[in-house]
Amino acid sequence: MNFEEIIQSVYYKIKAIEDRGSLASYIPELEKVDPDCFGVHISTIDNFNFGIGNYNDKFSIQSIAKVISLSLAYSKLGEKLWDRVGVEPSGTAFNSLVQLEVENGKPRNPFINAGALVVSDILISNLNSPKEDFLSFVNSLSSNSEICYSNRIATSEKNVGFRNVALCNFIKSFGNIENEPSDVLDFYYNLCSLEMNCKEVSEVFIFLANDGRTLVDNKQILSKSQSKRINALMQTCGFYDESGEFAFKVGLPGKSGVGGGIVAVHPKQYTIVVWSPKLNKKGNSYRGMRFLEEFTTKSELSIF
Repeated sequence: MNFEEIIQSVYYKIKAIEDRGSLASYIPELEKVDPDCFGVHISTIDNFNFGIGNYNDKFSIQSIAKVISLSLAYSKLGEKLWDRVGVEPSGTAFNSLVQLEVENGKPRNPFINAGALVVSDILISNLNSPKEDFLSFVNSLSSNSEICYSNRIATSEKNVGFRNVALCNFIKSFGNIENEPSDVLDFYYNLCSLEMNCKEVSEVFIFLANDGRTLVDNKQILSKSQSKRINALMQTCGFYDESGEFAFKVGLPGKSGVGGGIVAVHPKQYTIVVWSPKLNKKGNSYRGMRFLEEFTTKSELSIF
């Protein structure tokens, strides 16, 4: 498979179309990003790497980080994790409170904000120095010591995070948050503020294409079964109420973030990351979604 040729062809085709999205204006710092940025990077399990466009420019990965925090929590708790958070698509907005009322404070899945807050709470309870230990885990996935939080973005999110405050306290009222909500929220805002480029994200996520093992040192992060389940959750829940559309058009497990990034995983083959900050009406990268649909169509590679 000539990935380089296919990626170049699709990149220039998508770059030429009108970018109909808009920036994530509800987080002030994300509204300052150059809207014309567009980068792609692929990493394969046989160590092929290729990038094009703004693939070396760092961006706020936002909810993409929820997959990493979930993976660390899963490695700590195993199947007990699912006592605290479900595995079903929500069918509602990523910051909805509706289902928590009728489901006694157990979030539908780990990728909506409510679920990510519960996962954050679990990590705070199981890590000695939560923010430092989580960052070390992220860096260890690709032996990259340069990945770090953005205080600027974390503060920006905290200043407008009223819905997240409500979610965290509401879940606390059902007993599904063990720590102080302020501590959970601080950890959550920081993990969402992680800044990486397309190349770094693809390298961090390659363990999910490699049966839970890192490529850099062959370390088993998750069991083969656990890795499969994380990928399954990305397939069904990774794009909130556009997850079905992504599965239908792209056919890969993936996760988006409102910073404009999308990571997609083809188990046993590759990870590919697209970054274009203008979002569609569902909050996913407009160009990113279009690129990945065209890429899997042209390569004839998906999990189906």
